[in-house]
Amino acid sequence: MDALVITLETFLQSVEKQAFRMAMLAVHKEADALDIVQDSMIKLATAYSERGSSQWRPLFFTILNNCITDWHRKETRWRRWFVRDHLDDDQDESLLEQEDDFGPIEQLQNDQLSGQILAVIESLPIKQQQCFLLRCWEGFSVQETAEVMSINTGSVKTHYHRAMQKIQAVLKEGQQ
Repeated sequence: MDALVITLETFLQSVEKQAFRMAMLAVHKEADALDIVQDSMIKLATAYSERGSSQWRPLFFTILNNCITDWHRKETRWRRWFVRDHLDDDQDESLLEQEDDFGPIEQLQNDQLSGQILAVIESLPIKQQQCFLLRCWEGFSVQETAEVMSINTGSVKTHYHRAMQKIQAVLKEGQQ
């Protein structure tokens, strides 16, 4: 049993940073991203620790994807019921307008291609974003991505293609 725990612990340590990056891109809030990753790890450990270590990776990313989707659903419900969130949206818009007033150093930093690509990834619809992250960053196949996201392979290809089009547009702009 100790060997299993150590192996599971090692696995979770190996995916922790990638999972956090995926969650941060999806939810834009560090505390929520940490909660999502922690919940995903706990769910894997409690429900699937008995499974073979070769199954943990797809299971973990399925759980992570589901936790991110659940977070978005919860946020949508919350926004419908609480007016306060609309005030926060207005405040967010004023902050975005202030970001245009950067000095030269900040402007150079914002013009970096990697920052632009990251912004595009963050702005993608959640399914396109998760598809891109699973396929490109995690190296999942189309079939594995479909299983993780509980969608068909055609949808994976469509979401991935649309995400890549948006990212490639930014890359082309950066080369000009």
